[in-house]
Amino acid sequence: MDWVVFVVAAAVILAGALGVLTSRNPVHAALSLVATLFGVAVLFVAQRADFLAVVQVIVYAGAIVVLFLFVIMLLGVDQAENLEVEPLAGQRPAAIGVGLAGLAAIVLPIVFGKWQWLSGQSSVVGPAHSGTEPNVNRLATALFTRYLLPFEATSVLLVIAVIGAVVLARRPLTSERRGETVREEP
Repeated sequence: MDWVVFVVAAAVILAGALGVLTSRNPVHAALSLVATLFGVAVLFVAQRADFLAVVQVIVYAGAIVVLFLFVIMLLGVDQAENLEVEPLAGQRPAAIGVGLAGLAAIVLPIVFGKWQWLSGQSSVVGPAHSGTEPNVNRLATALFTRYLLPFEATSVLLVIAVIGAVVLARRPLTSERRGETVREEP
């Protein structure tokens, strides 16, 4: 039975991921993302990680995708635009520079032998339940003490993603949208 659940969930995940990649309509792509996230939640349930499955459905499929849909519908990204004009000059060189810096940050420690593969922090290595403290309490303690900065950095990245979507989807203000009438000369 576990094998059947895995195969069905994997098929849903792959179909949703392909829908995200191949869909021309951004709303359909966001709904395909929901299918992918629900498939991952089913895999969490199959692994008896019920808390992660609930978080997957509530936070990702619920809140994040609804936020994406809100931004998509607010901006009306289904309208045609002139893609030949780059709205932010210098964006591509800056993105290439940041990408190369990130690649260097990953590759250079490996090349110079200072790379260490971590198998988990000391707070998460070991049995899932120790003593009488519930797992949720241990998770909350780890999340809001040791992992507070990465947790907040993730929320900042989500805000930056929304701002980036707004900047990328902006449209030039035409004379019709300003309320001006344009007269044609005979």
